[in-house]
Amino acid sequence: QVQLVESGGGLVQAGGSLRLSCAASGRIFGIYAMGWLRQAPGKEREIVAAINWSTGFTNYADSVKGRFTISKDNAKNTVYLQMNSLKPEDTAVYYCASGVGLNTRGQGTQVTVSS
Repeated sequence: QVQLVESGGGLVQAGGSLRLSCAASGRIFGIYAMGWLRQAPGKEREIVAAINWSTGFTNYADSVKGRFTISKDNAKNTVYLQMNSLKPEDTAVYYCASGVGLNTRGQGTQVTVSS
């Protein structure tokens, strides 16, 4: 079992930046991928970004391409999400996730972008 702990959420003005971190522990050997999902009130959960743990290949939702960057530190078992040029529509609870289907998730961290 993998445990994921997110940090770095908060309140920021539109146009600002935040960096989310997610530390993984437990049975992390062989993690296929890690990523970030988000869920806004009244909306379905969506995959924001994902990264292959071995190759570093990344994938992004169209809504965040060019603004968000996912990265990893294998030595620290940590994945990051750098979020720039934030928009009010980025407001959501952001969840760190791991596994082939990103089906192991953390508790989430709130990101609020004010206009």
